[in-house]
Amino acid sequence: MNNWIEHEYIKPKTIEGRLYQQNLAMNVLKKGNSMIIAPTAMGKTVIAALISAERIKHYKNSKILIISPSKPLAIQHKTSFETFLKANVETLTGNDKPSERQNIWETTQIISATPQTIESDIISHKYDFKDVSLLIFDECHHAVGSYSYVYLAQKYIQQAKNQLILGLTASPGWQKDKIKEVCKNIFIENVIIKTEEDPDVEPYFNQVQIRWEKVKLNDELIEIQKLFKETLKIRLKTLKKLNVIDSISNPSKKMILEEQSKIQYKIARNSKPKKEYFTAISILTSVINIMHAIELLETQTIHTLNNYLNRLEKKTTKAAKNLKNDYKFNKAVLLVRKYVKSNIDHPKMKKLMEIVKNIIEKDSNTKLIIFSQFRDTTYIIDKYCKKNNLKSIRFYGQATHENDKGLSQKEQIKRINDFKEGKYNILISTSVAEEGIDIPAVDYVILYEPVPSEIRMIQRKGRTGRKHSGLMYILMTKGTIDESYYYSSQKKERSMINQLYDKENREKISKEVKERHVETNLENYQARQNSMDEEIEAIIWVDHRENKSNVVKELDNQHVKVNIVNMTVGDYQVTDEVIIERKTAKDFTDSIIDKRLYKQAKQLVETCTKPLMIIEGDNLYSGFIHPNAIRGALASIALDFKIPIINTKDEVDTAFLLKRIAIREQKNKEKKEINIRTKAKPLTLSEQQIFIIESLPNVGPVMAKKLLTHFTSVKKLVNASKEELKEVEGVGNKIADNIINILEAEYKKL
Repeated sequence: MNNWIEHEYIKPKTIEGRLYQQNLAMNVLKKGNSMIIAPTAMGKTVIAALISAERIKHYKNSKILIISPSKPLAIQHKTSFETFLKANVETLTGNDKPSERQNIWETTQIISATPQTIESDIISHKYDFKDVSLLIFDECHHAVGSYSYVYLAQKYIQQAKNQLILGLTASPGWQKDKIKEVCKNIFIENVIIKTEEDPDVEPYFNQVQIRWEKVKLNDELIEIQKLFKETLKIRLKTLKKLNVIDSISNPSKKMILEEQSKIQYKIARNSKPKKEYFTAISILTSVINIMHAIELLETQTIHTLNNYLNRLEKKTTKAAKNLKNDYKFNKAVLLVRKYVKSNIDHPKMKKLMEIVKNIIEKDSNTKLIIFSQFRDTTYIIDKYCKKNNLKSIRFYGQATHENDKGLSQKEQIKRINDFKEGKYNILISTSVAEEGIDIPAVDYVILYEPVPSEIRMIQRKGRTGRKHSGLMYILMTKGTIDESYYYSSQKKERSMINQLYDKENREKISKEVKERHVETNLENYQARQNSMDEEIEAIIWVDHRENKSNVVKELDNQHVKVNIVNMTVGDYQVTDEVIIERKTAKDFTDSIIDKRLYKQAKQLVETCTKPLMIIEGDNLYSGFIHPNAIRGALASIALDFKIPIINTKDEVDTAFLLKRIAIREQKNKEKKEINIRTKAKPLTLSEQQIFIIESLPNVGPVMAKKLLTHFTSVKKLVNASKEELKEVEGVGNKIADNIINILEAEYKKL
């Protein structure tokens, strides 16, 4: 194909005729499954569009599937492919109703989707990959571990008639093994690496300059820093005396977390753990809290630190109480609040405002992005911008953090469009805007802090320099963790450049990937095919909340027929008699704390004759709950509720067990519809009364029954005085005060 620009499926005058893009497209079409590693703004989407046009031409009734890690990016690709190609293009995301997704799939030629949506539909057999002639994985460096890309690549290789996989990324990582893992997981046999220094690319590429803006902590913050470090030093000395750590000299947060896990393991493995273990756990938690406070002090705004300290103050753990009673820590907290009121902030903020105002004064239409890893910090930066009459807007994720409501996908798109159209010219973003979001006309990028990840640094850098030379400022506080992150990212980026951009290494990586390609296919499928039990088709009904787990993907890989339904009891069902509750080790301990465990056990035994509980993982005793509480819960489930408990190693092990149970229970049985419990059993009057009283603080099922037995009705209990409440066995001053407080406190609208 020599004249791409006149291609019958490419819209005229929509694609610039860059020779390197055309050559890359031809390379992929000739050599098969390929990964293109190229800097942001090199036009990887255009390359994907060229390849798509040729696949549609060659396979007339086939589909093209583009998969992106986020909804905004999926929508962005829809817009791009609609612009470039003569074909109908639609998105498939979680916003589309499951009942409508099959129709969208069947009637659309080019589909831009999120991986979780496609994964769910493939598992549910709404459609398959049979007619997909090109599968594009954007930001393909995500294809590691249990990420959905890995499963989707496997299913595509199994199902598609005319296969071609294209992976696109600007930053696959600094480790060669990571690149190999990605290639193995999405069946890549051809790695193409392009750089801005390549002769055919250089004329089109705009250089991005980097300026490091270094600041020193002011005297006020140094005073707080000193108090925090003295508080930290006291605790580190105690840990050394307890033989938990060897040295008090600059321990890392990672090391402290590792020591915490070791102590938790010791507690779990002893029937009578030493008192020192619990002391050490509490001190280690305090150390982590102090270290985080120091990091915020050194690298963020005083307001961000203050917000963290306020959250810490609300905690009721022994570690939090210990810090509240520490004179020096308390003095530091008071100083933070004093400086917040006095508008004394981190010197970074002053430097940031100087840079931004200087940029805007030169050109009021200039667009720039300010990145910070903390949402609290983006909020403060936005306030400073507005105080200086700058047109700024925040951009962050969909999760809600306390009083800071998350942005819906619709609002995210609106804010990006407002930024593009010039309603705002300063976008203040968390990491959400690092990857893929199309903001083509950004002249400047400012990082409020360095990040230790070379991938994130490269992605942030790639937000500028798309239409002309760009400039990236990075703010760094001298003598702090900022410097550590800077050196870490620089080292990793240099390593990645040496791995990828050295000609000899390029050829070596490509050769090793090709050698592994056939072997990978055999590893992934031949062993599994040989171990399949094909004598009976196993069917398992799965609750929709389990759909995101790797258990469901593994069941599908084992050729188990999976039916996704809404279950109110259990997670998996194989017959009318057998319902299975699956819990990870963490979920099991969490369900003890929030009182779900016994309710779920009660529902199981009331609903089926063969209930079963699977506990997944070998770290059951690694949390903060006392091992005896866990052992008591296990005993209660097994003896009081008579529910067998089986421990599995991981999600794959769980899937194999579920399949074996299904085969055992369904063998020689007549195939019939299974009665799935989709509606909750109505609560009796007594159960409703207990439910209401259990919602009171420090009141569990046993205490709720005691209170109702004593007062005989909910109304009498609610009207009871503190002294009357204390007449009930087990109710002391604290519990009585908490109940009275919750009942009498005036409601404040959220």
